Amino acid sequence: VHPLWQSPLTIPGGTRQSPINIQWRDSVYDPFLKPLKISYDPATCLHIWNNGYSFLVEFDDSTDRSTIFGGPLENQYRLKQFHFHWGAINDWGSEHTVDSKFYPAELHLVHWNAVAYPNFEEAVMEGNGLAVIGVFLKLGAHHEGLQTLVEALPAVKHKDAVIEFDVFDPSCLIPSCPDYWTYAGSLTTPPLTESVTWIIKKKPIEVDENQLDAFRMLLFTSDGEEEKRMVDNFRPLQPLMNRTVRSSFQ
Repeated sequence: VHPLWQSPLTIPGGTRQSPINIQWRDSVYDPFLKPLKISYDPATCLHIWNNGYSFLVEFDDSTDRSTIFGGPLENQYRLKQFHFHWGAINDWGSEHTVDSKFYPAELHLVHWNAVAYPNFEEAVMEGNGLAVIGVFLKLGAHHEGLQTLVEALPAVKHKDAVIEFDVFDPSCLIPSCPDYWTYAGSLTTPPLTESVTWIIKKKPIEVDENQLDAFRMLLFTSDGEEEKRMVDNFRPLQPLMNRTVRSSFQ
């Protein structure tokens, strides 16, 4: 078990935990779901950080320069960071599944409700505090936008490594197809708080084998420790309980 999961969890699992298996047929079309409006300022990108579980690309969230609104959201939400989850091989790696199908990786863009809360830390604790866009990655064509990020990864190979990474537009990692599923869920890493409105894009983006392999070259471990490759950094599926997954498409 990864050290992240060894401490007693602050919220031992309620009724809206994530990730889940999305059953295409069981999702309910909601004609009132608006298209999601995404407006990111590439200049708000700050740095890449290996936190020992994934790598985080972090943004300046002190103003409304990189935001999302619309979709299932009542307010505008600010981009805080994005990160990925991936497998040791291409047969699994995503956190969410669709009709029990895994993708090799999944991108999470994490936003917080700056209208209702003064900072990210408070938003994490509240039911409507966070909005996370999930994007599946599938094997296919080389992804030009992702490549800039891939080339920076060797510099954050070890846990706790941080490098400056400025001027990056994460909207290049979001499929142009507007269709998505949405449901009420939780963070998938401790503290697992049930504060997330999930927005899972229906269409995956394509990346090539070399780009996925660059993720797998990262390490869970600090410089000088015995090397443990950063792979399979996803949480197992959680029960749906009595939640409804809504879709923006028929």
